[in-house]
Amino acid sequence: MKLQVAFDMPDLQEALSLAESIHQYADVIEVGSLLLYQYGTEAIRQFRSRIPLKSILADMKIVDRGREASKIGLLAGADWVTVLAGTSKTVIHTTCNAAHELGKKVMLDLIDSSSLGESALESKSLGVDALLFHKPTDDKDAKLLVLEQWDMVRGNTTLPIFISAPVTRDTISSVIELRPEGIVLGKVITESNDPVSEIIYLRRLAGLSELSSR
Repeated sequence: MKLQVAFDMPDLQEALSLAESIHQYADVIEVGSLLLYQYGTEAIRQFRSRIPLKSILADMKIVDRGREASKIGLLAGADWVTVLAGTSKTVIHTTCNAAHELGKKVMLDLIDSSSLGESALESKSLGVDALLFHKPTDDKDAKLLVLEQWDMVRGNTTLPIFISAPVTRDTISSVIELRPEGIVLGKVITESNDPVSEIIYLRRLAGLSELSSR
């Protein structure tokens, strides 16, 4: 199982400093959408410069102009970009083709899918490399994870699935029981008083005590 850490904050220097302190404990470093809104591709370039050996995902949430948009993020230094499941199949397919031409990958964000099962079922044929299963950050009333929803996704694809629940000390055991290929940590790390100790502790809870080499 891989560990992805999302840096979704408006201050780039704060995000970079924090990422440098914990990157050795993560498999994927996510440049969050807030950083991209605030700084554009400069955020990706600086993450790539400061953390050159890590896999970097740019949470672009592409919804249109898939070929052009994906290349902007990938040529800036990202290894992955995200595309929204709610957009058209053509946009998803075009985004994936453009990424693969560059030797890069695409994660399908299910946040706006109108049919989780259908999105999961079609994802591989559209060229998607992995799926992201989570709830909107602003949706405070949503449950952590709905098992029926998870089954609709897991039961309809063989692709890797990453879960962002959000994952915390209290919820990580429930998330791990679902056996995803990856989990995404966000505020539990970026807003922690001791991010290094927190990510080490969560790695151990997830059975990921060995440090990631990339």
